[in-house]
Amino acid sequence: MNAEIERIKKYVRAANYLSAGQIYLEGNFLLKEKLTFDHIKTRLLGHWGTCPGINFTYACLNNLIVKTGANMLFVLGPGHGFPAVQANVFLEGTLAKYYPEAKKDEKGIGYIMHNFSWPYQFPSHVSPATPGAILEGGELGYSLATSYGAILDNPDLIVTCLVGDGEAETATAATAWHLSKFIDPATNGAVLPILHLNGYKISGPTVFGRMKNEDLLSLFRGYGYEPMIVEGYDDKVYADMVKALDRAYASIRKIQKEARANPNRKLEDYFRFPMIILKTPKGWTGIKHLYSWDIEGRGKKFDAKVEGNCFAHQVVGREMKTDPAELAALDAWMRSYKFEELFNAKTGFIKDIEANVPREGLRMGENKTAFGIPKGDRSRDLLLPDISAFDAKISAAGASTASSMIQMGQYFRAVVDANHDRRNFRLFSPDETYSNRLQYIFAATPRAFAGKIQDWDIDLARDGRVIEMLSENALHGLAQGYALTGRFAVFPSYESFLMVAASMAEQYSKFLKIARKTDWRGDVPGLTYIITSSGWRQEHNGFSHQNPGFIADILLKKHDFINVYFPADMHEAVLVAEKCLSAKNEMNVIVAEKTVEPIWRTFGEAKEEIAKGLSIWDFASDENPDIVIAGCGQYLVKEALAAVEILKEEAPEAKVRFVNILELSPNSANGHNKITEAEFEHYFTKDKPAIFNFHGYPETMEQVLFYYVNSLDRFSVHGYLESGSTTTSLDLHIRNKTDRWNLAAEAVRMLADRGVIERGKADAIVKKYEQKIRDHKDYIMQYGEDPEEILKWQWKGKK
Repeated sequence: MNAEIERIKKYVRAANYLSAGQIYLEGNFLLKEKLTFDHIKTRLLGHWGTCPGINFTYACLNNLIVKTGANMLFVLGPGHGFPAVQANVFLEGTLAKYYPEAKKDEKGIGYIMHNFSWPYQFPSHVSPATPGAILEGGELGYSLATSYGAILDNPDLIVTCLVGDGEAETATAATAWHLSKFIDPATNGAVLPILHLNGYKISGPTVFGRMKNEDLLSLFRGYGYEPMIVEGYDDKVYADMVKALDRAYASIRKIQKEARANPNRKLEDYFRFPMIILKTPKGWTGIKHLYSWDIEGRGKKFDAKVEGNCFAHQVVGREMKTDPAELAALDAWMRSYKFEELFNAKTGFIKDIEANVPREGLRMGENKTAFGIPKGDRSRDLLLPDISAFDAKISAAGASTASSMIQMGQYFRAVVDANHDRRNFRLFSPDETYSNRLQYIFAATPRAFAGKIQDWDIDLARDGRVIEMLSENALHGLAQGYALTGRFAVFPSYESFLMVAASMAEQYSKFLKIARKTDWRGDVPGLTYIITSSGWRQEHNGFSHQNPGFIADILLKKHDFINVYFPADMHEAVLVAEKCLSAKNEMNVIVAEKTVEPIWRTFGEAKEEIAKGLSIWDFASDENPDIVIAGCGQYLVKEALAAVEILKEEAPEAKVRFVNILELSPNSANGHNKITEAEFEHYFTKDKPAIFNFHGYPETMEQVLFYYVNSLDRFSVHGYLESGSTTTSLDLHIRNKTDRWNLAAEAVRMLADRGVIERGKADAIVKKYEQKIRDHKDYIMQYGEDPEEILKWQWKGKK
């Protein structure tokens, strides 16, 4: 047999043994004696079925790296195959660098086997505590998109991404195959996708598993790849995989060499990168049949085919701890790997296995790309432009106007220019850069598009800092892959449709939480989401476009690294953007609007407010207030200020304080500054009524308020009530009771209850504005738009 293949086979045997041992064994790790029930874990956890294919792939990739010196990172889609990943980072010696007990000796083997899926030890899935990992793979579908994010602006990197065939049925995975069409080989690395087609999910076949080879080849050629099929379970599959990887590597290097020699060549078609379809049996090399298999509810056991079937997916043999037949099957299975031929307690692993481990610096588990930015290293920070250039130098509050999103687009243009050589900033947008008014970034960079570009296309080029694709899922994967490998990502989206990627954001927050606690990991640049085209100005698109759910969802997370910013004007918007692009190890959400709106704060005032997270606006406030009106969100602030103006006109005896809330984070009303209860009372008083006009759902703000108070009796929170349609902008506010008239009427009622306004006068004021609401409905039904007093409203100041 070929010596190269023999080395790989021995390595795979060792990895399979270590993988299975992690799932089952609590003792007797080297099988020095016959297995007994005492050697078996009480709780059998984990997934076996995908592990052999992972070990096979990892071993063959190691062989390729040994031969070529390739700079390669491994990304695993089905993260439940963690026993295999752990086995491989153990075998290559990487694990011991971060877990000293995991030395490649008898104790180290016992350490990884015993502590797999064990409380306060190793988890059941890949995690940030796994060397070389940038994806957990618990919620399936994100591996390919994350891999493509990692290779952007990493021209020497190849990410081999093992996509599970069950995972490949998910929405994110299905669309991520197209991401190769945005990769310019002249400036980026390459992804080598391997579809791990073992044919089965938890309880049945996969879609891909039942497709004919010719259909699989046609499908992936249609996606734009050059697919190769490797299949089997004997020696031939090893030889075929080695050849396929050699061919794939040569193809990638050829594509890159030609692209880098001709970076400006016009393309007639996409670059066709290789991909591999790997067809091996589920649970390969494991138990073939198990008579004692029992399906709950069937009432009887039966002889189950295990290898090459769905029954190999998780723990094979659920009664190993108590059933003699199952225990005997496990003993025979484990001994089939002849681990004693591969490892000696005195001398360690044999030379053939060590020969299949790349030299230090090239091992996939220690690829520096996966570890972020080394702590204290400022050389990879973004160079941020002079922010003072965005000072509009306003003469008075509300006297000048600007679009927050247009100005942020200008700011991002300056960021791109400043970091031209560092190439560490990208914007990922779902076909909305123009719609969201960020188009000024195109003065510094086009959109990336590695395909045929027509003469009439605008802002498209092979190499660009903006990637547009109409898939929030794929873009989130790109953004998180880019950030986790040490670069800065901005992800703007229509507010309603960012919910498409909300679960991905949740999973990313979980990964980031553990990464922050893993001391040997570096810093991760903050991932910045921009929520715009908000529901409050989607009155023209209607109910489907009105959904502040992302804000509600992200603020439910009990993390201290999440911030949601609601800049009230353009000054605050660009200053918040600067703050977010300076952040590390955080998730930041900016809720900004694209329409032209008043600028309320001077540049200096905006800076002070960003430092605090909220502030009292003196120009709209009285001393010793009888009531507090607070706004959170650009349009909501405007309506709240209009309500203050009405209140001062109708009842000048009432003293009003206006508070702008710029920043929220879980359990706090000003982000991570987390104001004390005493400070909360400074802004919102100890006992006066307060009305909050909030951008999102009222319940979202209420949960924050409960951090400071035990009762909301003196508070009233207005927000989106799921009352929407195609209508006018003010009518949308009226339907949700966030408009100036409803706010003013409620304030008058509250003040009357406290004797500040005489009851009869209060009733008359309320009646007046209830009539205005009815008149407004009649007006818009006749004319189709809001009246001039609304469209041209300007702050007049306190009377």
